[in-house]
Amino acid sequence: MRFPSGVRALNHRDYRLFWSGQAVSVVGTWMQTVGQSWLVLELTDSPFKLGLVGALQWTPMLLFSFVGGAIVDRVPKRRLIIATQTALTIQAFTLGLLVWTHVVQYWHVAVLAFLLGLVNTADIPARQSFIVEMVGPEDLINGIALNSAEFNAARVVGPAVAGLLISRFGIAQAFFLNGASFLAVIAALLAVRAEGLPRPQGGGSMAQQIAEGIRYATRSPRVSLILSLVLAISIFVVNYNVMVPLLARDVLHQGAHGFGLLMAAIGAGALTGAIALALLGQGRPPLSVVVLPALLLSAVTLGLAAVRQFGVAAALLVLLGIFHTLFLANCNTTLQLGVPGELRGRIMGLYAFVFSGVTPIGSLLMGSVAETFGVPAAYAAGGGLGLLSVVGLVAAWRYRRRR
Repeated sequence: MRFPSGVRALNHRDYRLFWSGQAVSVVGTWMQTVGQSWLVLELTDSPFKLGLVGALQWTPMLLFSFVGGAIVDRVPKRRLIIATQTALTIQAFTLGLLVWTHVVQYWHVAVLAFLLGLVNTADIPARQSFIVEMVGPEDLINGIALNSAEFNAARVVGPAVAGLLISRFGIAQAFFLNGASFLAVIAALLAVRAEGLPRPQGGGSMAQQIAEGIRYATRSPRVSLILSLVLAISIFVVNYNVMVPLLARDVLHQGAHGFGLLMAAIGAGALTGAIALALLGQGRPPLSVVVLPALLLSAVTLGLAAVRQFGVAAALLVLLGIFHTLFLANCNTTLQLGVPGELRGRIMGLYAFVFSGVTPIGSLLMGSVAETFGVPAAYAAGGGLGLLSVVGLVAAWRYRRRR
């Protein structure tokens, strides 16, 4: 059986297995995301402490993503992903058990969030760079788009189910189901034939190899622009785990179920964007399809500062999901198709750093602004600074090209 061109990456057996396993796991991941945010608000009633947990979860990416990328270039990717998925299983079950036994405290959540981030320093670049090993360069953009569609379909289902579970059965169920969901990925990876073996390296220590990747990124104008745009958007705009629960509770006066529906709205938009990309995306994306979604993403965030109605908020979050997916998928494809294979793990480690590693900065910044000046002010600041950053970075890139 041959799959149609819109889902042509599924013609590759290994990718089909991996994608099927992920379909279960990412639903659980979104359930845990909602559960963790709501648990922190129940334990502390503090926007700042919610932002602090987000910061702790992504601090390891800030500190160790370069090391994670270098490790990915040195070891078989399939075995590495099996190890990281096993560790994530243990983390989810531990958090669920603490909540179920009624002994959970804020510091438990904070420590386990940090451990989750530590595992992700290797898991994220490994999974990103393993896609091309399964589908090849010709089907990479379709593979990335299908991964994004799957991830964001789960973003629709996971938060909505989590909100319902939390309101009826308690938060622990979200963590237990997430832990169980990782078993599907591990089973799929055990059946995958591709090992993702490391490419021949040029020698030198890990520190020298990390420096080589950084030099390549800074000397390539397009790569440095893409990474800079992702950095700015990640700090100022993409702080959903902090800002959406605050929008739900403090502005729209919703409970856990309403929060889950708002997160699902982002997922619905992101799924729409991913499907469009899978059907229409071909080859290396032009720069315009990276910059325009970044501008629109910032503008919609700015617009959320004025929202006071649930329906309007949900509609804007759908748009946010569309533009976010188009932006990140095109950035990801541009980087993977534009770098040498032996550097791909390190460049994707840099991508993980600017995408996820700076989340602690954005979480603390937006959490602090929200606690001091209010949630609408935080949305206004994030969207406005995002717009200014994108315009400034593109202007600097054009000036660099002219020079």
